[in-house]
Amino acid sequence: MAGPACVVFDETLTNYDFGPTHPMSPLRVDLTIRLAEELGVLGAGLPAVPAPVAADDVLRTVHGEEYLAAVKRLSDDPYQVDERHGLGSADNPTFEGMHQASAHVVGATVEACRRVWEGDSVHAANIAGGLHHAMADKASGFCVYNDVAVGIRWLLDHGAERVAYVDVDVHHGDGVEALFYDDPRVLTVSLHETGQMLFPGTGFPTDTGGAGAEGSAANLALPPGTSDAGWLRAFHAFVPQLVREFKPDVLVTQHGCDSHIEDPLAHLMLTVDGQRASYLALHDLAHEVCDGKWVVTGGGGYAIVDVVPRAWSHLLAIVAGAPLDPHTATPDGWRAHVQTLLGRTAPFRMTDGRTPAYRDWSGGYDPSSWLDRAINASRDAVFPLNGLDPLP
Repeated sequence: MAGPACVVFDETLTNYDFGPTHPMSPLRVDLTIRLAEELGVLGAGLPAVPAPVAADDVLRTVHGEEYLAAVKRLSDDPYQVDERHGLGSADNPTFEGMHQASAHVVGATVEACRRVWEGDSVHAANIAGGLHHAMADKASGFCVYNDVAVGIRWLLDHGAERVAYVDVDVHHGDGVEALFYDDPRVLTVSLHETGQMLFPGTGFPTDTGGAGAEGSAANLALPPGTSDAGWLRAFHAFVPQLVREFKPDVLVTQHGCDSHIEDPLAHLMLTVDGQRASYLALHDLAHEVCDGKWVVTGGGGYAIVDVVPRAWSHLLAIVAGAPLDPHTATPDGWRAHVQTLLGRTAPFRMTDGRTPAYRDWSGGYDPSSWLDRAINASRDAVFPLNGLDPLP
């Protein structure tokens, strides 16, 4: 039994919009909500609740005053470039109302954290969130304000003693890690394509936390081409052990679905079925370690028709405690909407036709495998710092 759950959403969250040619299209959020509604995921079991805009004092718990001023200035005059603060680049173009739209995403994640921490909900989601690259004083990787970091800071400021953050986006969760690198109260775990091949070029096994917080950062850098079986092997060899040992009060997760084989910006090869398996595993982990207190965010994902809506509809169904059968047909009305809007044929089913399976780490380590060497290096680096045996 999952308990009460909600999604924090209103349509104006899609105002976070870098323009028609940018890969971070707000349409991916709109298509997800439409699909989830037509599948019956949203409703009594998963109501949509209002998404407030974060006030400046909330943003300042993570972001500097000078940076906030720069975002506001370029929100009013978006034809400027501020290289120092990462604003106006190809990745992070400025747009009118940028501050308001970005603060709204933050407010939605903070509201999800509040509802879980204060007991209104056991699970709460903000799929427009997960902007994990933003730094304290700089935009990065399509992210202006770091809603996840602000949400975690809110939890700490309101009584949480330990927060575990698990990031399954294909890109390293560098902003969240950096902001809590020296804080032993926050465990940041990131599974991502290796920085040898992919932005932001960070997140290696030896990045394990700052002075006084050794072992609080954990990174598993995966080789390009990793598919469902390898990714799930890595996840189950690394994540549950760390989170169990940390014993968090709340689990916060980021679910970028750009690890999919069809995503245009990266090189992993997961399917929607493999991604769904990771969502189920994190849901179960939340119930095992912290009485189900689970805050869920979206993240990256740039195959905006074929992947994102299906992946995140599965995620929302799991948040609601009513997982969808992977063989469920996508609704006729949703497919018709995609055809009318984009002239594209949307997927007919909620599955990619795969049955996720993996070889458990306890079965042995193959030193000739790049994947196994990566898993082994990460376990060797961070497990002993958390009192865990890195051997199978």
